[in-house]
Amino acid sequence: MGVSRRDFLKLSGGTVLVASLGVNLDPAKAYAKDLRIKNAKVTTTVCPYCSVGCGILVYAENGKVIQVEGDPEHPINEGTLCSKGSSLVQMANNDTRLTKPMYREPGGTAWKEVEWDWALDRIARLVKDARDKSFKTVSKAKVKEKQPDGTEIEVEKEFVVNRTDAIAHIGSAALDNEECYLLQKLVRSWGLVYIEHQARI
Repeated sequence: MGVSRRDFLKLSGGTVLVASLGVNLDPAKAYAKDLRIKNAKVTTTVCPYCSVGCGILVYAENGKVIQVEGDPEHPINEGTLCSKGSSLVQMANNDTRLTKPMYREPGGTAWKEVEWDWALDRIARLVKDARDKSFKTVSKAKVKEKQPDGTEIEVEKEFVVNRTDAIAHIGSAALDNEECYLLQKLVRSWGLVYIEHQARI
């Protein structure tokens, strides 16, 4: 169906006229809002999916997520969400979602549910053991050294490095600047040199 410029202006003018007659949709909007999230507690968070970092408002009632929507005050997404971000209610309210850590023994075939304290202690112990086994205080490297006669020769020198090459760390795009700063301080204090971020990969 073709619409001429004249017809388009007539339709647009009619829409403006109806809008100017005093049709107020605010009560209908308020009623619709009250139906779903009237008694819900709202929490601001960041979408866990990609590296954009969209702001999200999560509405929960009696400990259950009932609504997820984009945060209109967030500078990145300004209230919008992609299809994955909009589906976060399904991720939170999923019968197959794991809520406790799972552990499979080395050489084992079955996963078993463990407590958070046990899992965090085990991770800490494995990280400490790997760091202690692989920590280097010095490393040798070949460098060019100038001789008194002006020539350069290659010599091997020792440098203080205080690092481990056995552990790597990858950051998350859902972290804010302060969390990234603290993580950098932590992993660099361990002597890590392989430090990467999800947004760069």
